[in-house]
Amino acid sequence: MSYEDIVVTREEGVGIIRLNRPKVLNALSKNLYREVDSVIGEFEADDEIEAIVFTGTGERAFSAGADIHEQLRDAENPPPPDPNRPEQAWHVAASTKPTIAALNGLCYGGGAVMASSFDIRVGCERTSFKFLAASYGRVNSTWSLPMQVGWPAAKELLFTARVVEAEEAYRIGLLNHLVPVDELLPKAMEIAKQIVGNDARMVQGIKELMMEYVGASFRGMYDAEKQARNGKLSSTPVEEGFKAFVDRKGRK
Repeated sequence: MSYEDIVVTREEGVGIIRLNRPKVLNALSKNLYREVDSVIGEFEADDEIEAIVFTGTGERAFSAGADIHEQLRDAENPPPPDPNRPEQAWHVAASTKPTIAALNGLCYGGGAVMASSFDIRVGCERTSFKFLAASYGRVNSTWSLPMQVGWPAAKELLFTARVVEAEEAYRIGLLNHLVPVDELLPKAMEIAKQIVGNDARMVQGIKELMMEYVGASFRGMYDAEKQARNGKLSSTPVEEGFKAFVDRKGRK
C-alpha cells in the first residue's frame, strides 16, 4: 500500500513509520494522522511485527507540529464532522506494540505531544522540544508529559512553552538515550530488536498493565499483576522459557 505523507517499511519484526513531509517540517496534517493511525492498526494486527519505530524525514524536524495552514483553511470553511477521525496521539500511546522514536530534529507543538506519547525516545544533538499549547491558547500534553518527566518538570514545560534542548531533555527523562545523529536510527532499531527477541505476549502484557493501572494504589498495581500472572499472562513453561539455559547447562 502506498502513502502520501509517511513511508512504511518492515525489518526483522520491526515496523518503521517515517513522517514524510519535509518541505513543511513534517507538519501533522489530518491525512498524516489518518495514515499513521491506519498503519498502527495494521502493525497491531500483524503477529510478525513486535515493535514499532517512528522517525522523520529531513535534518531539521521530527515534526514542527500541527499543519497551521490546513487549520486556517478549515476555520474559513469548516469541514463536516468526521466520525472516523483518529484521536491523534492517543493511538500512538495506546498501541499494543511498543513504540520507539528516533527523534531526528525538533519536536514542537503537536510534534512534542506525539513524542511524549512514545514508549521510548532516542534523541541526538538536533533534537529539541517545545510544548507550545499555552502560547497560542490551546491545551495538550497534560496526560502524557507528566508520565515521562514528573509533575514539577511537566508543569514548567507546559506553563512556559519554552524550548527544551537535547541535553536537558535527556537529563529530565524526556529522552531515554542521547546519541550522535548518525547513530540515531541504529540505536532505535537496536532497542526495537532487543524487544523483538523477547516474549511478545509478555512485552505487550506488561505495557497493557502499566497503562491500565496508572494512578492505581501500589497494592492495586501488585494485585493486577498477580491476577494477570494467574490468567492471560500465565508463565511460560520452564522447559520453553529457559530452553537456552538448559541447552547450555544441561540438567542436574
